[in-house]
Amino acid sequence: MCRNADELYYPVCESITSALPLVDEFVIAVGRGSVTDRTLELIKSINDPKIKIIETDWDTEKYPFGTVHAQQTDLAKTYCSGDWLLYLQADEVLHQEDLPAIKTACATYLKEPRVEGMLFHYIHFWGDYCHYQKSHAWYNKEIRMIRNRADIHSWQSAQSFRAIPNFDGISYRKKEGTQKLRVVSIPVRIFHYGWARPPEIMTKKMNELDRIHSHEKERFVGGMNYGDLNAFPIFSGTHPKVMKHRIENKDWKDKEQT
Repeated sequence: MCRNADELYYPVCESITSALPLVDEFVIAVGRGSVTDRTLELIKSINDPKIKIIETDWDTEKYPFGTVHAQQTDLAKTYCSGDWLLYLQADEVLHQEDLPAIKTACATYLKEPRVEGMLFHYIHFWGDYCHYQKSHAWYNKEIRMIRNRADIHSWQSAQSFRAIPNFDGISYRKKEGTQKLRVVSIPVRIFHYGWARPPEIMTKKMNELDRIHSHEKERFVGGMNYGDLNAFPIFSGTHPKVMKHRIENKDWKDKEQT
């Protein structure tokens, strides 16, 4: 699910493209954004028959405190077929080297009903495409593969999933009556680029998330200060091939510590 992807610097096309060699179909709920939002146009430009676009409107009054993200995720989920559902957020990208491991895991656990989901491992890039966060305060694993069952729903602000029998369709933050999924961890990485943005756009994104999460006041001004990047570990591996153009055209080095 996504809206205003271009204005907020979400690599949504790269995210989708990274999964296309693996999936039978890719469903995305594209919300109506600002008057200048080009998200729908950009996704259509991928021009792949596997992509199924659901055009939506976000009702943040009915779904406050970030739960509109979960509602939109659930909406896209209802259009999916297949036994397993891969879930990517618009700033999460798969590495092409990890696709065989996903395919193998899907086949391996298909006939093991106790396995309801799969955990992927996160690399959270910070400030640019060279540095990343390595701290207990940042989640290092999350559910990104689930069985295609009607009782499995997106949770809270769409970070994870839970089993919610007899779900009322609204109470995405109500813990009572929900159950954690039984999951396995598989050797697959999520390249998370949510914090790799030009400083001014990072601030804009954070204020937009505040509005979606029902904060009353705008808390962020100016350009995001990523701090001394020398204090963060350097990523020595390779990025997904689909990110090559975006990484080569990064243009905010002189603004990272403004």
